[in-house]
Amino acid sequence: MIVRVVERKPRKRTYLMCPPEYFAVGYAINPWMAPGTPVDVELAVKQWTVLRDTLLGLGHTVHVLPPGPELPDMVYAANGAFSVHGVVYGARFRYPQRSAEADRHRAFYLEQGWRYVAPTVINEGEGDFAYLPGRLGGLVLAGHGFRTDPAAHAEAQSVLGRPVLSLHLSDPRFYHLDVALAALDDHTVAYFPGAFTAPTRQILRNAFPDAVIADEDDALAFGLNLISDGRHAVLNSEATGLAAKLRAAGYEPVPVELGELKKGGGSVRCCIAELRSA
Repeated sequence: MIVRVVERKPRKRTYLMCPPEYFAVGYAINPWMAPGTPVDVELAVKQWTVLRDTLLGLGHTVHVLPPGPELPDMVYAANGAFSVHGVVYGARFRYPQRSAEADRHRAFYLEQGWRYVAPTVINEGEGDFAYLPGRLGGLVLAGHGFRTDPAAHAEAQSVLGRPVLSLHLSDPRFYHLDVALAALDDHTVAYFPGAFTAPTRQILRNAFPDAVIADEDDALAFGLNLISDGRHAVLNSEATGLAAKLRAAGYEPVPVELGELKKGGGSVRCCIAELRSA
């Protein structure tokens, strides 16, 4: 028997992050948050810094958005917008505790000269949008069920000029698409089937027969909340089973510890917005 080894090739990326200098868990807007949970801000900053330095060490560019003292969740920079080929579809947060973050992100993109389009319906940026440039000329995967209005999928398709595949989340523990599914390269995804409705599971099976399938333990460890450059998959260090599956599929797992930021319901991917200028 001949086993074909797939050679995964990385592509340099540009990211946006925001340090957790004011991170706290003072309210609950997802099942992982318990108000009053003690947070070691110094440790959170150290873990975030390791994540940023890991991305830099892999050759990527990282822009830093200054945090706001009144916005403890700004560290989850993925939620602020979604960009494709120089066009930015802005976020409109479901909960008022985070609504001002959208303006901070909008100001960043406008200062950088991006074409920014303000949303008319609720969506939470890359929390519920993923992008596969190698599919159908650029395919957007879009989650709904908890935080993003399904109408945002049609709006994103119109704004970005890319086809959108809607995916229905059904388990509140996986309240955003980015904790249930990850883009591994321009064509391939990893996901946890139990996070989705039965019809969506069938859609995913049909669309991605070569997907890496995560089990519940690794999904609950935020293993799918990863960032990949096509070869290196930076993921939560607790998701050891998923790391092994990724390695077997030809990717190179890069584990990082983000225990403090998990207290707010996020991990690696939540902390990173990809800036897709072309």
